[in-house]
Amino acid sequence: MAAKKMTFEASMDRLAEIVARLEAGKDSLEDSIKLFEEGTALAGRCYETLKNAEQKIRNLTEPEEDEV
Repeated sequence: MAAKKMTFEASMDRLAEIVARLEAGKDSLEDSIKLFEEGTALAGRCYETLKNAEQKIRNLTEPEEDEV
């Protein structure tokens, strides 16, 4: 599954899998680097998703200037 098409929840699950594998230390250096690259890309997309969600919530909950 391409990372860009993953849901936020699926991305977080995949990140947890990557962290577990890296912490186990059983993969080769090359595989560990690939996992790290995948993890940092997923983390970046998750961060952007959260940032966008936070902005949407602010827009919905903060009163507009003309309403004050």
